[in-house]
Amino acid sequence: MAIGTPVTLRLTIEDPVPGVAYSLCNKANHPVGRQDATDAPLSFDVPVRVAPGPRWLGDFVRAEGPTRRFVYISIGTAAGDFASCWSRRAKIDIQDIPAELVARAEGGAILETIIAGRGKKGDPACATVGKSAWRVV
Repeated sequence: MAIGTPVTLRLTIEDPVPGVAYSLCNKANHPVGRQDATDAPLSFDVPVRVAPGPRWLGDFVRAEGPTRRFVYISIGTAAGDFASCWSRRAKIDIQDIPAELVARAEGGAILETIIAGRGKKGDPACATVGKSAWRVV
């Protein structure tokens, strides 16, 4: 594995709350790529780099402790919609993506995970959205 090999992660939000703004969140906590939800799923392509380990690097990769790595999706005011009643972030873990999928993505494939768009009460899902199943697309 080459140091800093580019990989694309696709985060697809299934069943987002219509009318709510979603975006990626960079390391400076700024929203990037805002999309206002409709009834259709939303997808965000996240450029990252992978170093041996694997170590996840890039403008959207966050660290918590020595091994946890994740990407945030901002929601409502956090996504730049200051009229929204929501101000949330969803945390998508990436440190557990299987090595064989990472190797395939280094060849240009995209790794995708589908995450729930709504919480139990029908509001935008937030916090850690659970273990994500990843696949090559």
